[in-house]
Amino acid sequence: MPEAGRQGKDAALVQAMFDRVAPRYDLANAILSLGQDAHWRRVTAAGALPSAAVCLDVASGPGNVAQALLAAGAERVIALDLSLGMLRVGVRRGLPDVDWVQGTALQLPLADASVDVVTISFGLRNVPDAETALDEFARVLRPGGRLVIAEFAAPTWAPFRTLYSEYLMRLLPRVAELVSSDGRSYRYLAESILAWPDRATLAGWLTTAGFLDVRVKDLSGGIVALHRGIRTG
Repeated sequence: MPEAGRQGKDAALVQAMFDRVAPRYDLANAILSLGQDAHWRRVTAAGALPSAAVCLDVASGPGNVAQALLAAGAERVIALDLSLGMLRVGVRRGLPDVDWVQGTALQLPLADASVDVVTISFGLRNVPDAETALDEFARVLRPGGRLVIAEFAAPTWAPFRTLYSEYLMRLLPRVAELVSSDGRSYRYLAESILAWPDRATLAGWLTTAGFLDVRVKDLSGGIVALHRGIRTG
C-alpha cells in the first residue's frame, strides 16, 4: 500500500490500488459519502465555469466529473488518470466529447497553455508531490484559465470533526470491505484524508504556483473544501 502522508507515495502502488477498486468505485463512493459525492461533483464542475471550454480533469477515475463538466457546457474534456482500470470503466460509458488519457499529474502530456480549465477531485492528496502538480496545472492552463480542486478537509465544527475522524478510521473501512471487498485500500484513503494539509496551506501552494484570486468554499460542513484559482497572464 502507498504511504498516507505527503512523502513516499509510490505511483505504481497508487495505480494498483485504484485498479483494484475501479469495478465498484462509484457504488462505494455513493454509500460511503451518504450520497453527497454527486453534489460535490456538480459544485466542482459549476465552479470551473466550463461553458464552451476545453477542460482537463485530472485523476478523473471513471469520468464522473468529466460528465458533470460536459453537462455544464464544456466543449471537450480530457479525462486523465493513472489507473487503466478506472479509465476502462469510463470508456465503457461512451461519453461524448471525452478523450481518455493515462498519465500522471506530475508530467501532463499536454502543451503549454492548451486548456481553459483544470479540475481535480479527491486526487491531489494521492500525488507524490502536490506542489509540482500545481505547477503543471499552471503550465497547461491558458492565461485567465481556472483551476478547481475538490479535496477532503477537516470539518469546521470541532465536535463534528471528532466524530468524522472516528468514522474515517473505524467505520469507513468496515463498510468499504462489505461494499468493495477492499477495506485495506479504503483504510489508506481514510488515513490520507487525515494526513492532508489544511485549507490555508493548500491555498498558499496555489498562490506560489502563480494562481490569483484564490478562493475556498466549504461543502457538507467542511468535509470537502473547494479551492479555485485563476491562472496569471
